Amino acid sequence: MRRTLTILLLGLIIILSTALGQVPKKDRAVFAEPKNEFLDTIKKESAAFETKAQPLKKQLQLDFSGLYRPSSVNDFKQYWHSQPVSQGVSGMCWCFSATSFFESEIYRLTKRQIKLSELHTVYWEYVEKARRFIQERGNSAFGEGSEANAVRRIWKTYGVVPGEAYTGLKQGQKFHDHSKLFTEMNSYLQGLKASSAWNEDEALNTIESILNHYLGEPPKTILVESKTMTPKEYLENVVRLNLEDYVEVMSLMEKPFYQFAEFEVHDNWWHSKEYFNVPLNDFMDAIKKAIRSGYTVCIGGDVSEPGYEGHAGVAIVPTFDIPSEYIDDHARQFRFSTGTTGDDHGIHMVGYLEKDGKDWYLIKDSGSGSRNNAHPGYYFYTEDYAKLKMLGCTLHKDAVRDLLGKLQK
Repeated sequence: MRRTLTILLLGLIIILSTALGQVPKKDRAVFAEPKNEFLDTIKKESAAFETKAQPLKKQLQLDFSGLYRPSSVNDFKQYWHSQPVSQGVSGMCWCFSATSFFESEIYRLTKRQIKLSELHTVYWEYVEKARRFIQERGNSAFGEGSEANAVRRIWKTYGVVPGEAYTGLKQGQKFHDHSKLFTEMNSYLQGLKASSAWNEDEALNTIESILNHYLGEPPKTILVESKTMTPKEYLENVVRLNLEDYVEVMSLMEKPFYQFAEFEVHDNWWHSKEYFNVPLNDFMDAIKKAIRSGYTVCIGGDVSEPGYEGHAGVAIVPTFDIPSEYIDDHARQFRFSTGTTGDDHGIHMVGYLEKDGKDWYLIKDSGSGSRNNAHPGYYFYTEDYAKLKMLGCTLHKDAVRDLLGKLQK
């Protein structure tokens, strides 16, 4: 009996010792992305079933194979300009090209390399577009685009800031995308028009609120070399350009030559009449003289032709369009009047190359198409393409003194 009790006691001690020495096993938690591959397959197949496949429509395009083109940007005589930057998904070409032009002007005049903010100008341009839309009771164009001379107009009122002081990009955002921004502002303004709710202060506060959400609020002051400045003080004390020294030149038969006139396109939404209209030969002579004399040129026109292609990186007028010798005032006006030439895109001409008696122009371009070739951020334009399709340009007055002397008062 005693032996039996001893065995039972030892067994109980062993069991208790084992139980007390064990640590209960605990489950662990981790963060993982939810996955349901089969559900993903169902959604993909359902979307494919509901969406009818659209055949890819081909576009008429010049066959670039075998055609001469400059081999690189190094083939061109070029002038200082800031590195090409992308405008992303937006209609900001007018501001990117004109800002680049003025950066080159600062360098030409003072040898200082300054990068300026495009988005500060764009922000206030949207505010001014909205203001006019409200004041005109909806009878003013409200779009993403504008014209190069809008940059000077905005700077005079709101000043300008360095590029790093206001990018218009949120943290982690690599590219601009204004599709939602514009849609929201435009929908709001169209709602005002439908309801006739024309309270200007209230409306502009809402527009600025939308801009602040997507772009961030522009700075009221900036710090430059330990000095606090407003954007207007930065324009006056650092940029130091005389904005009255610049002129817009255009060439269209529909307006009297050698007079200032309105450039009647959608993006000239404030109906500026600051464009000096000249015959085509004078227009091209002004560009050729300026680019050979150390000036760069802000220029704009049409970029929707079969001889314009981003992968090729060139802009050419094919012979099946119009032979070179037939490009004149009439050919330009015909295309503008019929809508086959439009005010599509603003660019910055920063160099030239003379080949066989004609020019090639080095074009700095903020559009996405320019990023698909062997010289990202640039196009090479033939002289004929500029002659037929580029409608207007911005120049320093010193580059066109002789031309301005033809002004008819």
